[in-house]
Amino acid sequence: MSQSDFDAVDRKILNLLQSDFPLVKEPWKAIGATVGVEESEVLERVGVLKKKNVVRQVGAIFDTRRLGYSSTLVAMRFPADKLDAAAQLLNRHPGISHNYAREGQFNLWFTLAVPPGHSVADEVEILGKATGAEATRLLPTIRFFKIGVNFDMEKKVSDARTYFVPDEGDKRSANGSTDPGEGWNRAQELSDLDTAFIKELQEDLPLESRPFDPMAARLGMTVDQLFEYCQNMVERRLMRRYSAVLYHRRAGFNANAMIVWKVPEERAQEVGEIMATSPAVTHCYQRPTYEDWHYSHFTMVHATTKDECESIARDIEEKTGLRDRLLLYSTREYKKTRVRYFVEDEFSLEELEKVEVS
Repeated sequence: MSQSDFDAVDRKILNLLQSDFPLVKEPWKAIGATVGVEESEVLERVGVLKKKNVVRQVGAIFDTRRLGYSSTLVAMRFPADKLDAAAQLLNRHPGISHNYAREGQFNLWFTLAVPPGHSVADEVEILGKATGAEATRLLPTIRFFKIGVNFDMEKKVSDARTYFVPDEGDKRSANGSTDPGEGWNRAQELSDLDTAFIKELQEDLPLESRPFDPMAARLGMTVDQLFEYCQNMVERRLMRRYSAVLYHRRAGFNANAMIVWKVPEERAQEVGEIMATSPAVTHCYQRPTYEDWHYSHFTMVHATTKDECESIARDIEEKTGLRDRLLLYSTREYKKTRVRYFVEDEFSLEELEKVEVS
C-alpha cells in the first residue's frame, strides 16, 4: 500500500495504536472519542487495516532479557536457491520474531530469543545445520542504545523521538546519556501470576467493545486489577508498553535499511548515543565484530524511499564523522511479529532437525 491509501482518520488511529493505546475498559471507544468518530467506525477501520495487513497485532511489549530469555541477532548465508526454504523452516521457531532476506555477504538475518535454561549458541548451531547454512555469525547486543519504533502516519516519516533504554524506561532523545549500565539485561524472578499475565497480554487484542474483560476473567481478576498489574509490570521494567505492531511496507514505508557502521571501540558509547538521537533510527545497538565482519554498530531505518535512507545515512555520517558503513536493504520479509513467551510446549526443536531443506 502507498501513503495515499490512508485517509486522515486512518492516520490518526494508526498513530494512537502505536504510541498511546488507552488501557481502559472500552479502548476502541476512547480512540474514537480522540479522533472524532464512533466506536463502531474505529472497530471497522481497524478491522480493514488488519485484513490489509497494515496492523499486525495489538498487545503488550515485554523486555525479553528481564523475562529470563536470551536473545541474539543472527546472520546466515545460503545459496540463492535454498534461501526461501531455509527461511520458511526458521519461521517455525517461536523465538524467531524478525526474519529478513537482505543484500550483502550474509543474505538472511533473523532475531532469536530462547527461554531460561536454553542456549542461544546451541539452538543457532542446530538451526544452521537443519537449514544447511553456508556461514553463520552470532551478533548479540554488547551495548543497547535505542528501541523506538514509531511511524508518524500524518507526517509520513519515521519519528522515533521517544525511545526505550533498559533500566531507564521511555525517554526523550535529548535527555543525555543512553548508557543503560551493567544491569540492563538482568533477569527478574517471575511469579506464576507474572507468567500467566505475560502469556495472556502478549496475544492480539480482540476487536470487540470490552476486549480486556475475558483476559481479566481468565486471570481471576477484575479489569481494574488487570490495568493495575500492567502498571506494576511497567514499573518493574518487565513490560515496556501496550501498542500495535505495523507492517512498515503496508503502512507506506517501503524502504528498510539496516545501516552497519565500523566504529572505533574508544568511540563506541559516544557514537551510539549520537546515532540514537536520530528520529529516523528505530533501533541502535553495538554488536561483536569478526575477521570477515568489522561493522560494530547497527542502526535500523525505515523510509518511504531508498533515497531517504541514503539521506539518513549521510546525516549520521556528518554527525559522527564516520564513513565506513553499509546499507543492507531488505529484499524480502519472511517474518515480523513479537516473541511469544512461555510457549515451549507448542514447538519441538527435535522435530525441526528432521526436516530437510530442499
